[in-house]
Amino acid sequence: MTGSTNERTPVHVPRSRSAEHAPGAPAQPLTGRLRLVATVATFGGLLFGYDTGVINGALPSLVSDLRLTPFLEGLVASILPFGAAWGAAFGGRLADVLGRRRVLLILAVVFVLATVGCAAAPTIPVLVAARAVLGLAVGASSVVVPVFLAELAPAHLRGRLVAQNELMLVGGQALAFVVNAGLATAFGGLPHVWRYMLVLATVPALALWIGMTVVPESPRWLAGQGRAEEMRRVLRRIREDAYSPREAEQVLELAARDEDRPHAGLLDLLRVPWLRRVLVLGASMAVINQISGINAVQYYGVSVLQDAGFGGNGAFYANIVPGLVGVAAVALSMVLLRRVGRRRMLLTGLTGTATSLTAFALVQLLVPAASPARAWLVLACIVVFVGFEQCCVGTVTWLYMSEIFPLSVRGVGMGVCAWLLWMMTFVVGLTFPPLTNALGVGWTVLVFVALQLVALVWVHRAVPETRDRSLEELEQHFRAV
Repeated sequence: MTGSTNERTPVHVPRSRSAEHAPGAPAQPLTGRLRLVATVATFGGLLFGYDTGVINGALPSLVSDLRLTPFLEGLVASILPFGAAWGAAFGGRLADVLGRRRVLLILAVVFVLATVGCAAAPTIPVLVAARAVLGLAVGASSVVVPVFLAELAPAHLRGRLVAQNELMLVGGQALAFVVNAGLATAFGGLPHVWRYMLVLATVPALALWIGMTVVPESPRWLAGQGRAEEMRRVLRRIREDAYSPREAEQVLELAARDEDRPHAGLLDLLRVPWLRRVLVLGASMAVINQISGINAVQYYGVSVLQDAGFGGNGAFYANIVPGLVGVAAVALSMVLLRRVGRRRMLLTGLTGTATSLTAFALVQLLVPAASPARAWLVLACIVVFVGFEQCCVGTVTWLYMSEIFPLSVRGVGMGVCAWLLWMMTFVVGLTFPPLTNALGVGWTVLVFVALQLVALVWVHRAVPETRDRSLEELEQHFRAV
């Protein structure tokens, strides 16, 4: 992740809209070919969601079959994000060298092999190792897919396409919750039902591999490799009748500035002042994405709902509701991102998550455990929390990280931010059971509330707007700040 490059001399270019945003020019539509490419690529997001969500329902069976202690339960749940942190750290760099498309093909194979390894694991160490490898693929895809989509899309559709990946992610989580509930009902009395839950992830992994064999490479990556004619051919294919020679020339112009410079690395992000400011923004988005405790809900939702009072398989079915709400919330986000700024959505989302988590904590602390209303109040708070988180925080933070870094450091910058995000996920997943054991669920949730309030202040004071600005325009903006 390290390297060296010279600090670039700022280029003072008047800020202008790209061709598709010129006054009076019609906005480029979402073409059928671009829609197909985005759908195939976002199978990586579906795998991301399924593999992170399936452990939610698999844990009760795992704990029983393998006799997991609380520490081992936390380790099995959190080792995937630990592996994902390192997959994210190096996945972006690998995508810079090999190309976005080729890396996604490799990741599809890793998804299949690691998923089979998890489902067939005979011992706890083998299961932990296989989930760590699966985490590498999840983390790398969490970096490469948003960057790939951001580089394919015209500026006004970038939010919609990157949000589509988030929609597939939460769709994968909801699918995992539904599958878990169905298998728990059908085979809950049998041993090793968790193996069936895990192995089904091979289906979207194979779909990703097959689809990526016909998907083109990122035109902006091709431009960075000096493959100008190939870049134009790809743009013509995915833009169809909306192809803009001006967009192609703008991409080539920026790539030409970087032609004689080596690939940038982490040291460049720390040393160059304007790149350092971008890195701080990206890192803040990574932290904000996780300090709500969303992955505590994703990993331990069934256990939390069982503790709240849902008995039998009721917790499995109740857990489907937040999953479906998450899908609807991201679908709403895809609409809002065309009309509402990233900054405004973040502020709204953080206000909503802090409020709903406060209500959740109060229910845990004040409503008696014997009350029949307690379980339903807890579920209602979780539903509202997931809605705000997935619509306004989760989607926007991934989008923001994918669009703020300039081309020469986009892979490594996104990798650093995703590494931090996944390490935060690992910490939350590993510490949630001990914290709730020591403090109780209510007081633990209030810790997350305090962190949300800090994030709210940070976004209000430090986060600029990026909506409807091309990637090249954003680079010029950050250079000039």
